Amino acid sequence: MPAMESRSPSNAGYCTMSAPELNTGLLDEFSDALWLEDGLSRNTLESYRSDLRKFSEWLEKQSCSDGVLINATHSDLLGFLAYKVSTKVKASTTSRELSSLKRFYRFLLRQGKIQVDPSLNIDTPKLPRNLPKSLTEVEVEALLKVPDVERPLGLRDRAMLEVLYASGLRVSELVTLKVAQVSLNMGVVRVMGKGSKERLAPLGEEALDWINRYIIEARPVLLGGKISDALFVTARSAAMTRQAFWHLIKRHARQAGIDKPLSPHTLRHAFATHLLNHGADLRVVQLLLGHADISTTQIYTHVARERLKQLHAKHHPRG
Repeated sequence: MPAMESRSPSNAGYCTMSAPELNTGLLDEFSDALWLEDGLSRNTLESYRSDLRKFSEWLEKQSCSDGVLINATHSDLLGFLAYKVSTKVKASTTSRELSSLKRFYRFLLRQGKIQVDPSLNIDTPKLPRNLPKSLTEVEVEALLKVPDVERPLGLRDRAMLEVLYASGLRVSELVTLKVAQVSLNMGVVRVMGKGSKERLAPLGEEALDWINRYIIEARPVLLGGKISDALFVTARSAAMTRQAFWHLIKRHARQAGIDKPLSPHTLRHAFATHLLNHGADLRVVQLLLGHADISTTQIYTHVARERLKQLHAKHHPRG
């Protein structure tokens, strides 16, 4: 039997604490650091904690481990990844969990809590780049025309869809918009995106017209005399939720005859793809989408390239 890897002597001071107590304390410190350094949302922080808890639960089941995250070795991490592969967990999930582990152990090393990073020399698996699902311009037009704009709810839905397609907002950004974030005079919406980063997104005349009409004709009816700072409200005068909007858009898509799979970002993907198809610069699209890294935006160049290939095959005499 191969010799077990020795645990770092710098961790000896933690031996008086139980594994759950120590792990919880470390995760609290790690989460606080992420929040202070990057301003990550509560959901993102909980995702990190969940990934690390899964690793600690796996460690506790190993006969050669004490279950303490700070004492994990390089072999422990490799064993955990091998276990993930054997249980046929999605590669994307394993990749995300490894990313969480790497960041956690870099944090511990930086804090002087460990002497060696056990995640060193463990490469993140390369994942196939899945092209985002999008809609054609014809499909978007059909979707936008579905809501009955003679009714307050229909007018609200049309305004929301127009804003989403015109600005490329995330659904979470759309449903949390406040009235004060929209400038009808300047034609922009002020958005607080991921990592509490603010950006200005242009709306375009069409979306501005629908917002203005919604605010004048529909929003007061939906509020029924109540006061709210939320731009888009429900029939109960409450702010729209992400889940409610997603049920709404799927219903409208069915009515529009769109039977392809949709995701919460479908119109955001359509926004980016159609901009590139019409010659927009990738850097501009990056700014409009609020991507911190241009590599995130580059996925859309593949979509646009496929469109160009289809046009070439259809119209070129040697296509």
